[in-house]
Amino acid sequence: MAEEFVARPPAGREFRASRRVHLGDVGSNAKLRLEALARYLQDVATDDADDSGLDQYRGVWVVRRLAVDVRSLPRYHDEVQLATFCSGVGPCWAERRTTMTAGDRVLAEAAAVWVYIESAGGRPQPLEPDFFEIYGSAAQDRRVSGRLRHRRPEPGAASRPWPLRDSDFDVLDHVNNARYFEAVEDELVARAPGFVVGRAEMEFRGAVERGVSVDLVSEMRENDGAELAAWLKADGEVRVSAVLSARARP
Repeated sequence: MAEEFVARPPAGREFRASRRVHLGDVGSNAKLRLEALARYLQDVATDDADDSGLDQYRGVWVVRRLAVDVRSLPRYHDEVQLATFCSGVGPCWAERRTTMTAGDRVLAEAAAVWVYIESAGGRPQPLEPDFFEIYGSAAQDRRVSGRLRHRRPEPGAASRPWPLRDSDFDVLDHVNNARYFEAVEDELVARAPGFVVGRAEMEFRGAVERGVSVDLVSEMRENDGAELAAWLKADGEVRVSAVLSARARP
């Protein structure tokens, strides 16, 4: 089931920000990398929450599922705009829609499900009343599922070690969500050179912490385009999965 990219709400909170694409955001082709795009989405979500006045000390938001449709990637020094709003809720989670544009041109659309968990203990907890005061109008009572959809890898799928670096870990001392895109984008380049991403989906089953052995497992299908399914396993258990749909570079 594909993620639905709902339209902007007629009323309610929508947060906007802009940023310049810098040298550390692009690859050798001077275009924005997937990992950098994931950081942009993560950063604008954080900026929105900070600006909203939402009390963030009772719980922590963690990404459960992310889908991105990429129409065109900006280049080094381009100015991009990001607009984000709450597009739906569940008992312990909410969906965030984000659009990246350059002027009137839509570059990418994203939908992410974030789960609200206890600061200590990590268990999901119900959304607070002040969340609905701030974001409820934009959500318009739309209900979203927090279920994961990706399949497990087939026996015998290609596998290689994926080394962890100290820079991969964030303030929670686990691998930051955006860093996983480095692994799957690297695998796409290795297995389908000359292809560019049109759609990327990622699901997060559990955190990858220090001291574990990580393997990157993948399967490749080619028809009119290419589809890469990838999984990151920590000590043999799937923690993150991704599906990339790609097309030949124009």
